[in-house]
Amino acid sequence: MDTRTTDWIIKARNLTRTYEMGSTEVRALRGVDLTVEPGEMMAIMGTSGSGKSTLMNILGCLDRPTGGSYELQGIRVDSLSKNELADVRNQKLGFVFQGFNLLPRTSALENVELPLLYDRTGRDMNTRQMAVAALERVGLGDRMNHESSEMSGGQQQRVAIARALVTNPAVILADEPTGNLDTQTTLEIMSLFQELNDDGATILIVTHEQDIATYARRVIELRDGLVIRDEKLGIPQRASDAVAAYRESEMVGAA
Repeated sequence: MDTRTTDWIIKARNLTRTYEMGSTEVRALRGVDLTVEPGEMMAIMGTSGSGKSTLMNILGCLDRPTGGSYELQGIRVDSLSKNELADVRNQKLGFVFQGFNLLPRTSALENVELPLLYDRTGRDMNTRQMAVAALERVGLGDRMNHESSEMSGGQQQRVAIARALVTNPAVILADEPTGNLDTQTTLEIMSLFQELNDDGATILIVTHEQDIATYARRVIELRDGLVIRDEKLGIPQRASDAVAAYRESEMVGAA
């Protein structure tokens, strides 16, 4: 069910981040304003050194801004303690990485269940049932007992997406999620993200690939720590159409 509302889910104002490298200061972010509404699918773009990864780390509560404010669902995140930040990451954020970051010699089911085991809210949960449901949602109901070494790269990334989904987070943060995948698998993963977004999931994707950004609803581009583009794309291209076209071209080429 689509759960979009007109309220904001992320509000960042004048975010700055400065790193000290010896006697040199590196200003990775120089005053970024960003508002994200529930149900958006946004691509954050920029070349190396633009500040996009720094922004993602701050939005993901993995780093703190040097200045400015960041609110996530009404919580002033930039002033929280380390333990409070850990709770926000666990309860409100889901992460998908380029390298999958799955535990080796551990089943898909156990990987997806892991974030639930760190929940400190005291909620009564059937963690196994929730993990099964998340894997079924990404099309891996028949692979949940397989280990990472027994799965393809695309299947491993689907496990990672299920792990991000299992806590029902406010936002899914995906950092170059297709960087290690071939063309067809990339399109299949982007199709999955679009399906989740159609169901109301809020998704932020860091990418340097323009082709990936065309599947988002909104594109933010950074350069030298500043936002230089903020564009809503309207109705995005459908990755599922691209998957079908790619498969057809492969069949023609093999004929």
